Amino acid sequence: MDPATVERVRRFNRTVTQRIGALDDAYLARGRSLGQSRLLWEIGTGASELRSLRSRLDLDSGYLSRLLRALQAEGLVTVETDDTDARVRTASLTPAGLAELAELDRLSDGLAESILGPLNEKQRERLVSAMGEVERLLVASMVDVAVLDPRHPDARYCVRAYFADLAARFDFDPEQSISADDEELTEPSGLLLVAALHGDPVGCVALKFREDHAEVKRMWVSSAVRGLGLGRRLLTEVEQRAAERGVRTLRLETNHTLIEAIGLYRAAGYREVEAFNEEHYAHHWFEKTL
Repeated sequence: MDPATVERVRRFNRTVTQRIGALDDAYLARGRSLGQSRLLWEIGTGASELRSLRSRLDLDSGYLSRLLRALQAEGLVTVETDDTDARVRTASLTPAGLAELAELDRLSDGLAESILGPLNEKQRERLVSAMGEVERLLVASMVDVAVLDPRHPDARYCVRAYFADLAARFDFDPEQSISADDEELTEPSGLLLVAALHGDPVGCVALKFREDHAEVKRMWVSSAVRGLGLGRRLLTEVEQRAAERGVRTLRLETNHTLIEAIGLYRAAGYREVEAFNEEHYAHHWFEKTL
């Protein structure tokens, strides 16, 4: 990584933390830290499971417990155990907590206005547009990609979503498609990569290893994270996994309705070739030499 680029990121972080008041012990002059205030916002007006809070905020259980205890001591939060499953605990705001949440919203709006206030209209538009781009890129950087057993619930979720997406685009029946079952997507026969954001599965791609090549299968990206470059990242990572196994040629096929996927493959260096299998739903066949 270029040291100058790393330094620019660090300088940006310093400016942002100072400007939004993250360094203050009493965030927005409410007598509590930014972490405690952020937790109030995340719990919101409903009930939130603690494990979901941990995942969404990327907090370890010990730190989350300390934040919750502090808010409970103020009478702002209650934590309850589920009647049917003692492992499930939920946090909710008390009436005092809801009133505090409303006050935090009012003060946070004021902070945003104080940031925008000194700028002219053109500068405001530039800043808000840049913030949107930074937010998208930061979200993209928080996505984790890892090999997962195809029998794992998150893997099952991705494959079901992949099938559902295909069925929404054309008349698709997985029983008529070339197989990519659990055994075929488990080492040494193949592998499945799953992308997760805050612990939730948001994408996948698979490899089936053949004697002289490998086939890319099950490429799917959730609509919730499209536009973040995740499809290209998944394709790049699966290529790296294939190269590590000594694979020199990757092949894939796709349906003509999947215009975005076709564009992705071509942009990533895949060239269209003659049909190399009898996939019932394929109209285009691609190949890439690694």
